[in-house]
Amino acid sequence: MADQLIARAGKLVFGTLLVVATSIAYAQSQQSTPAPNAENSGPAAQAQRQQAQPLNNAPVWREVRSGTPATTTVTGRETNVLIQSRGETWRALRVPVVLWGGLLVALGVLGLAGFYMWRGSLDLAPGEKRGGRLIERFKPIDRYAHWLLAITWVTLAITGLILSLGKSVLLPLIGYTLFSWLAILAKNLHNFVGPILIVAVPLMFVRFIRDNGIGVEDVKWFVNIIGYFKGHEYPSGKFNAGEKLVFWFVLVIFSTILVISGLILVFPNFDQTRSVMQSANIVHMLAAYAAIALALVHVYLGTIGMGDAYKAMRYGYVDESWAKHHHLRWYEDVVAGRSREKFADPKAVPPEATESRGPAATRHA
Repeated sequence: MADQLIARAGKLVFGTLLVVATSIAYAQSQQSTPAPNAENSGPAAQAQRQQAQPLNNAPVWREVRSGTPATTTVTGRETNVLIQSRGETWRALRVPVVLWGGLLVALGVLGLAGFYMWRGSLDLAPGEKRGGRLIERFKPIDRYAHWLLAITWVTLAITGLILSLGKSVLLPLIGYTLFSWLAILAKNLHNFVGPILIVAVPLMFVRFIRDNGIGVEDVKWFVNIIGYFKGHEYPSGKFNAGEKLVFWFVLVIFSTILVISGLILVFPNFDQTRSVMQSANIVHMLAAYAAIALALVHVYLGTIGMGDAYKAMRYGYVDESWAKHHHLRWYEDVVAGRSREKFADPKAVPPEATESRGPAATRHA
């Protein structure tokens, strides 16, 4: 009996020890085996990773950039997208656009300055004199449309250049404080003046489209463009081919692109995504730099490069000698009565329009 009891007790103890040992081994195996994606989940797992691999947050950012819906407080089309990877592409692409665009504008300014020093004004040819009859070249509504667009456009061009090139060009010269004030002013002017183009561009287009049609004579004008700079301009209508180029590219094409892309950038409440705004920003800059480069030539010829052209847009009148020299076909139409523009009544001409009508102040190489 005793032997049997001892044998049974031994079996019981052995079985109990076996169960306990198995339970301990199972528990240890569960603790040592990491849960799926443990290195990416939970603050404790991240703290452990920081101890083993300090500053290695790659798993966290990999998960954030994966596009898996997260939790944010912003509502919209990109709700729960914490990081938009395309932003890095946009940031990198802006650098060459700003660089080459800035160089294009700088070369344009330097080129026109050099041309003025060499050639001077292009008003009249040697020996030609002003003092003839005046022709009303632009009606008041045409001049108002032009100046509305011109003032708006120049304001946007200057403020746009400050915003895109200011940190590289102005900041080292004027310091952080002054540049911050200038940048804030430029940003607000750009944002609030920009929408005026919605009215100014169509108004200018409607008023000037009838005289800016393209024809064979415009091609001939470009073929003979060298004569324009030597005082032997190829005959043209009310606007020559160069002016028509500015009309169609700067006003119609580039300004339309600038208006559309600008509205996308200024009004994010249209519910566009960040990628759309980034694309609009690149397109906006490309169109702006190209338009500014072309507009520089137009502004130069409309001011110091050709004084009578400026007076025509300010007061509305030009001397017939200037019209004959620069727009011979238009002048012939005025003389023959085929043009809408007529010779002006001297009594209706403002005194300012008749000032400085002596011999042409030109300088030649």
